[in-house]
Amino acid sequence: MNDFSPESFEKKDLPFVVNRLSPSIGGEILGIDLSKPLDKKTKDLIYEALLVYKVIFFRDQNISTKQHIEFSKNFGELEIHPFAPKKDLFPEVLVITHNEKSRGRENTWHSDVTWRLEPSLGSVLRMIEKPDHGGDTLFADMYAAYEGLTDEIKEKLEGAIAVHDFANFRNRLIQEGKSEEEIEAFNKQYPMPEHPVIRTHPDTLKKVIYVNAAFTQYIKDWDPEESTQMLNYLYSRASIPEYQCRFAWQDNSIAFWDNRACQHYANSDYWPNVRKVERVTIIGDRPY
Repeated sequence: MNDFSPESFEKKDLPFVVNRLSPSIGGEILGIDLSKPLDKKTKDLIYEALLVYKVIFFRDQNISTKQHIEFSKNFGELEIHPFAPKKDLFPEVLVITHNEKSRGRENTWHSDVTWRLEPSLGSVLRMIEKPDHGGDTLFADMYAAYEGLTDEIKEKLEGAIAVHDFANFRNRLIQEGKSEEEIEAFNKQYPMPEHPVIRTHPDTLKKVIYVNAAFTQYIKDWDPEESTQMLNYLYSRASIPEYQCRFAWQDNSIAFWDNRACQHYANSDYWPNVRKVERVTIIGDRPY
């Protein structure tokens, strides 16, 4: 039985080298050229590495947009984000640019698109233009965060359901002048989904904290004050350094993270300098 531990994985006959960033989360995959098609063994081992390290990194990948998309398609169907800026001719590709006119807004611990009924499996992000200093991304192991909970809290959260919403995006749409009819169309297309507070990863079968400050609204059927207190406590677990790794970007670096197992925080310490990335996101399943 696969225990998905780094120690077991690194004993395998691998077509690449792994450089661990921390004991439990984060691994640089060395010796792979993502501009070339992957054979089945390599593709399967890269996905297994994702399950083991929760986020994996590739350096010096000067690939085209099409190659970025093709690599990501190895792991599932790609989603189109309804609210974020997209690359011309490539609706699957989000273009996220920050500069002196646009401060970074991704500096909150979160898992991507949990406001979807079927949130993403993972995201593949490529650095197009990094700032001279700063702009790192931090990742938190939400398996470890769950394991760090007391037995009393684990028992209390058994079966608890949280409601998620795209509230931040809705506010932005209102600021951009979208009509009530347009907003209501988005509300109907993306109704507030209910996900377990503690979900089970579909591949590893491990339990993971699955609420985040960006998109979770409240715990269903709980007293509002108790819900807020518990959620704030669970959000704070991602901020524990022992659960984290930190990635220092270079141009053409790529990060591939498992949205089901980790949360991330894009450090916005580089303003007013430019930081430009492109992201492709892989559709996941409904949490249970």
